[in-house]
Amino acid sequence: MPYRIVSFVGRTLRGEWHGMVVEPIRQLLRRGLSGLVLAFVAAFGVIFFHAIAQHPTGATVVRLTGGVKAALPLPLALLRTPVSLYVPALDLPVWAGITQLFLAFALAELALGRARTLAIAYVTTLAGTLTVRVMIAMGPGWWGLGLPPETGQVLDTGPSAAVVGLFTYLAVVRRAPVVFALTGGSMVWESIVRPNLAGREHLIAVAAAIVLGLLHGRWRRPVRALTVLFPSRRAENRPNGCPRLSEPPVPPAAAESPALAGAAAVAQPPDLAAPADLMALADPAHRANESRAQLR
Repeated sequence: MPYRIVSFVGRTLRGEWHGMVVEPIRQLLRRGLSGLVLAFVAAFGVIFFHAIAQHPTGATVVRLTGGVKAALPLPLALLRTPVSLYVPALDLPVWAGITQLFLAFALAELALGRARTLAIAYVTTLAGTLTVRVMIAMGPGWWGLGLPPETGQVLDTGPSAAVVGLFTYLAVVRRAPVVFALTGGSMVWESIVRPNLAGREHLIAVAAAIVLGLLHGRWRRPVRALTVLFPSRRAENRPNGCPRLSEPPVPPAAAESPALAGAAAVAQPPDLAAPADLMALADPAHRANESRAQLR
């Protein structure tokens, strides 16, 4: 029994090491620095916004472009949410946050691609923003789920929700229990020790990432079913001369077989003449000779 437990733990850690470290390194060696574009953009964006926020005018610009609160109108909050991914929290150490941000975007970009990385980061951040609005609308109570109205004046977490969401999504997709425990477990511990708005948004980001990770790869089945039920109309717009997919192609042996060629000739209607015979009938000299032959 202990041997099986040790063997299971060893296989799990080996698979996690391969999925979270070895495979991204291979992708990095194959793609080069072009595979870290999102990581560099995210890191430089946080550095830029942190630098300009050190001055009063810059802090106002950062607040008006990337500061998201639940008290804001929903359209304005949605416009500021993409920029809020690069606005760090001023009360947290920025360099530690930049390191986590760079690592999360780097691993996700190498393992998932740029489009999916951006989608997961945005969806997990937006899930926290929208859920907080629902909690504020519920009001205090509701077994601790509701929030008082003054919580709407507190800024959202910024890039930390995206970092938590990316790590959690990678842990679910790559079956990495250690990374999942370090990510989700730390968020649960943070919300217990220091209950605040950021802790709730982190938990919501973890939950959203778990759902997205469990649905990974399953959305293709409905799409394939729709393509079968509603076939593409490219076949209808195909130019003349192109064979239709519904018509079976003629095998080459049938075209080369004399017997089949004779059968095709017999099947041809007798009133149809060859093109050469039609040309001869159209010639006036040929018609005159044929008339003389009939007179004789």
